[in-house]
Amino acid sequence: MRKLASLLIVSILGGALTLGSYKLFFEEENVSFLQEKQDATQSLIQANYDANRTYGTNVDFTAAAEKTVHAVVHVKNVAVYSGPRSWADVMQGKTESSKALRGTGSGVIITPDGYIVTNNHVIDGANELEVTLNNNKTYKAKVIGTDAISDIALIKVEPEEDLEYIPFGNSNNTKVGEWVLAVGNPFNLKSTVTAGIISAKSRNLNPNATGQSFIQTDAAINPGNSGGALVNINGELIGINTAITSMTGSYVGYAFAVPSNNARKIVEDIMEYGDIQQGILGIRGSDFNRTPELSEEYGTTQGVYVSEVTSGSGAEKAGIKAKDVIRKIDNIKVNKFSDLTGYINTKRPNDTVNVTVLRNGVEKEIAVKLTKLSVTQLPIGLEVTNASKDELKFYQTENGVKISKTLSDQYAEEEFVGAIITEINGDKIYDIRDAEEAFKSLERGQGLTMTFIDKTGQKQRVIFR
Repeated sequence: MRKLASLLIVSILGGALTLGSYKLFFEEENVSFLQEKQDATQSLIQANYDANRTYGTNVDFTAAAEKTVHAVVHVKNVAVYSGPRSWADVMQGKTESSKALRGTGSGVIITPDGYIVTNNHVIDGANELEVTLNNNKTYKAKVIGTDAISDIALIKVEPEEDLEYIPFGNSNNTKVGEWVLAVGNPFNLKSTVTAGIISAKSRNLNPNATGQSFIQTDAAINPGNSGGALVNINGELIGINTAITSMTGSYVGYAFAVPSNNARKIVEDIMEYGDIQQGILGIRGSDFNRTPELSEEYGTTQGVYVSEVTSGSGAEKAGIKAKDVIRKIDNIKVNKFSDLTGYINTKRPNDTVNVTVLRNGVEKEIAVKLTKLSVTQLPIGLEVTNASKDELKFYQTENGVKISKTLSDQYAEEEFVGAIITEINGDKIYDIRDAEEAFKSLERGQGLTMTFIDKTGQKQRVIFR
C-alpha cells in the first residue's frame, strides 16, 4: 500500500513538472497587433442558399475554401514621409523619404482584371497601397472610389495575367444558421480560413444610425480580417467582413459583414457613376420593440411604424401615410427598421419597390419610386439638405449644405435654419454625404468644429466638445 502511494505521489509531481515546463518554455505570450486604443467598454473596431443541399456538421468546406483562398489578398496601407523624421535621423544624415506601415487588412478580387473590394478604413489615408496575392506576388494598387458611410472601398491592381476572383452571391437569400467561411489575413497571418454560421441578419450596431444592416456570423474574425470575404458553402461572396464588437479588440464569438448586395451596388455606382447613387423611400419610423404601446394598439410586433412621411418624397407621392406599418418590401418580410434600410441601400433613385403596409387593419401593396437622398439628420441635432447653386451663389461660397431644420432646443431656429455649413473639422463639405462621412470618421471623445455662414452672410464657427 505504501509502495502504491509513493508511486502516486511521484506521478503527480511528474505531471506538475511537465505542465510547468510547458508553460515556461513553450507557451507564447498572447500578442495583439491591434492599433486602436482599447478601453473597458465594448467598442466597434475597425475589423445563396441551396434548398436541395444538406447542411450539417459533416459538411465539406474544402471546395469553398479552395475556390476562394486565392482570390483574397493582403492589403497594406503605407504612409510615405519625405525628409528626416527625427533628430536622430538628422544626426545620422538621413534625409531621404521613408515609409511607415499604417495598417493592414484584406481585400477580395471581384474581376479577373484586378478590381478588389475592401473596407474604407483599411485604405483610409494611404499614400501607397500594396496588395499581396496568395502566391506572394505583390502589386501597387490605386483607389478607384470609396464610401465611408458603408465602409466600402474599390481599389485596382494591374496584373500580368487574369486573376482568380470570387463571384457575388445574393445576400438576400442567405439564411440564419447557414454555414459560411471567413477568408482573410488576421494578425498578418496570410490566407486564413475560419468557419461558422450566419447568426443574424440586418444587424444594426448603432441605435442612432439608420443605415446600418450587417450580417452577423460566429466565424472567427479578428483585426486584419477587415475587407476580407464572407462566403457561402458554394464559394460565393455574401459579405465583406468589417467589424467586431469586443471588450478586448479580438474575436469574442460574433462578428459583422457588409452584405454582398450592398457592397456590389456601391462598387457598381463607383464604376458607372463615380459616386454613390442613394435612393430613399422618404419616411421616418421606428421599430415596434421601441414603442410597446404601439405594439399593443396595432396587435403586432412585426414591421416598421411610419411616424412621418417626407414632403415631396416617393413615399408621399405613392400614398404612404403616417401611422402606416410597413410589413414587407418587394415581398421581403420587414421585422425592423434595419431590414428596410438594408434593402433600400441596394437600390438607386428612380427604382420602384413594392411596399406592403398595414392600414386600419388591412394590408395594402403600394408601388413607390425611390427618390435621391437630399436630406439627412446630423448627430448634433441639425437636419441638412443639399444647397442649390443659387443658394451657394447668394452666400458667396463654392461649397456647403443648408440647415433645413433644428432638432434640438439648443439652436435658435431663426438663426440656424437657412444657414450654410461649409466645413466640419476643417474639411470642406460639398453635399450631405460629405457631412455624414465627417461625423462617421470622428474618433471617440474627439471634439468637433463646424463652420457655417449665417443668414446675414457672416461666417461663424461653433465648437462642440
